[in-house]
Amino acid sequence: MNPPGRSDPDTQQAASAPPELEVIIEIPRGSFIKRGSAGQLDFISPLPCPFNYGSVPDLLGLEGDLLDALVLGPRLAQGTRVRVKAWGAVTLTDRGMQDDKLVCSVQPPSASTRDFILRFFHRYAKCKGLLNFFRRQPGRNACEGWCEAGVALRRARPKPGTWKGAPVDF
Repeated sequence: MNPPGRSDPDTQQAASAPPELEVIIEIPRGSFIKRGSAGQLDFISPLPCPFNYGSVPDLLGLEGDLLDALVLGPRLAQGTRVRVKAWGAVTLTDRGMQDDKLVCSVQPPSASTRDFILRFFHRYAKCKGLLNFFRRQPGRNACEGWCEAGVALRRARPKPGTWKGAPVDF
């Protein structure tokens, strides 16, 4: 029995354990082609994607599309399903719509990896803003920073059986 005010160490460890989710890879690490969750071509990037990029198949993000997730580590083929831990999330605003991107890997990302991810999304937001300008799609673009994975997951909602795809064009 633990003294009052002290919790069981096993309970503490379980409470701080990162959530584990299934992610489907849509864009393999190193790919120049950006596709949406329904497989449609979004754009061709001048730079390769530094992460495996995909989505959680049973959750919708804030903008109504599948919840985005990036998977750190070696390149995974498009369509690969992987069960992985979510260590945090980056919140991105695209055309005024907020969108969380879970950061997933087998091991927690180092401080330098986390900094790289944030720098990448700050640059990505600026590039996406320029692309949106040429597409004549108004709205603010910015990287809002890092949050805990649980925060992003609480903002997500279950994908309904009637879901047919994102309610907006990307």
